[in-house]
Amino acid sequence: MSLSSSLNAGVMGLNVNSAKLATISNNVANSSTPGYKRVEATFSSLVLQQRRNAYAAGGVRVDTTKLVNERGSLVTTGSSTDISIGGQGMLPVTDTAGVNQPAGSRSLFFTPTGDFAVDQNGLLVSSTGLHLMGWPADANGDVGGVSRRSGANLEPVNVNLSLFSAQPTTEIELGVNVPAVDTQNDGSGDSYQLPIEYFDNLGKIQTLNATFTPVVADPGDPPTNQWQVAFEDQGAVPAAAVGSLTVTFNDTPTAGGSINTVAASGGASYSTATGKVTLTLASGPVDIDIGEPGNLSGLTQLSTDFSPGTINKNGSPLGEFSSIEIDSLGSLEAVYDTGFRRVLYQIPVAMVPNLNGLTPVGGQSYTVSQESGDFFLWDAGDGPTGNTVGFSQMESTADIGTEMTELIKTQRAYASNAKLIQVIDEVLQETTNIIR
Repeated sequence: MSLSSSLNAGVMGLNVNSAKLATISNNVANSSTPGYKRVEATFSSLVLQQRRNAYAAGGVRVDTTKLVNERGSLVTTGSSTDISIGGQGMLPVTDTAGVNQPAGSRSLFFTPTGDFAVDQNGLLVSSTGLHLMGWPADANGDVGGVSRRSGANLEPVNVNLSLFSAQPTTEIELGVNVPAVDTQNDGSGDSYQLPIEYFDNLGKIQTLNATFTPVVADPGDPPTNQWQVAFEDQGAVPAAAVGSLTVTFNDTPTAGGSINTVAASGGASYSTATGKVTLTLASGPVDIDIGEPGNLSGLTQLSTDFSPGTINKNGSPLGEFSSIEIDSLGSLEAVYDTGFRRVLYQIPVAMVPNLNGLTPVGGQSYTVSQESGDFFLWDAGDGPTGNTVGFSQMESTADIGTEMTELIKTQRAYASNAKLIQVIDEVLQETTNIIR
């Protein structure tokens, strides 16, 4: 009984060390594969029920585990669409078959890194055929309410939908000083013209004319400190008046030069809470920040010349798609040749309770299993996940030095088990010779 158990234990030793040699071979072969997670073989003894005056060798068993939770170093590349996770977590991807399938039927995989590039259809796909997935963003960069425990709202990233972009102007910041002396009783009453450029909804540059006219005091009266401001939209065909303001300024010691009251008419409206005038232009509504009452920003009336100090606006002209970049929070942006940037997708980071329980499916991608638990889609950098890192790939976690050391140990163990079988064979041969 003990000899046969010894022989079985030796055979088991050969088998488990063969399995470890296979894991070492795989690790060495993939030591330069980006995103590869090394496989570890662990041994555990098998114990048989023992009798008092005899011992039976139970043998050994092997368990292999892909250490998905280990993180490789990030190396810088020259491509903005080479994306990695700077910490725990995975990027959501799908295969080629899943691109044209509905969300409910699409296969969802996860990968720690990808050398994504734009294919002929505008999709971001890696060299292993994995298509990057994300939540599409609206014009403001928001993704709204999305499912974080399923891929129902995820879509393959497609940049062909954003080859051109134009952002209309919706906000203008206006900082202008009007001369205080012009509202005195000896003022000339001359108007000042201020052209304000803005972008319409086609990306074309249009002009909004603002005319500042002082209200001159009657002879012998004090300054009125009052101005008429008329707005005319040159983007309308024909040009059209879109509103006017009557602005009265303070002349008190503490608030001199700041806005006191604003009366809007002709389609314009003014909010004392925000200091903004709302006009309806041919391309849509625009808010012009002229300042709140009592605040020396926006419109002022001081003893100096007419001077437009600040004219800022949002929006952008028509631009052609130039490149794709991702920031640390997972916002995938299209960069246009005008310098304008627009968020196209939000790339979430997937996390499961047990990363080592994920099932590998090839190409450094994985699927969830019963051992891994269900996934949750986090915003990059939130919870237990790391940030998204562009211009980078994750190195393999297999180290050649470590694997070579394990190879020597495994070779010795294999040879020892083979020697054990040889010795047991010789002992059995001697036992057989007894009856001759």
